[in-house]
Amino acid sequence: MKTLADAFEHTLKDIYYAENAIARALPKVIEAVSQNEFKSALLSHLAETKEQIKILAKVFKTIGVSPSGEKCDAIEGLIKETDGIIKEAKGSVARNAALAGACQAVEHYEIARYGTLREWAKTLKNEEAHVLLSEILDMEKAANNKLNAIAINSLNKD
Repeated sequence: MKTLADAFEHTLKDIYYAENAIARALPKVIEAVSQNEFKSALLSHLAETKEQIKILAKVFKTIGVSPSGEKCDAIEGLIKETDGIIKEAKGSVARNAALAGACQAVEHYEIARYGTLREWAKTLKNEEAHVLLSEILDMEKAANNKLNAIAINSLNKD
């Protein structure tokens, strides 16, 4: 990478890989969750994640590059951590709470990436990408807020 445009493309490939990995991993998390509101939120977020992948394809188009992913070690680590929780947590309250925390870690990673990409798009004067990335960033922030509300209000009532 030599330019901001190079960094933008690299990071876009990183988050594209991450979103696809999340879409593959979420069904296992949904299966492991026993609290209905949490399960419903994750099902909704899975559909949102698939939509975000489509939006990212539009962002790639704005820079004239075909959508493709580049391995994201960060998301691989977060997914591995989540898999460990599924294997280790035996009590439903503990498992749900720990999975909510793991899901929020993923959301925080995504929020950081999308915030950066959005600002780089603005600096690169790519208005279309800026708008698209802002849309995804808003979705991620809403998902994080929903997870936070679930963690506070209902996970300990299972």
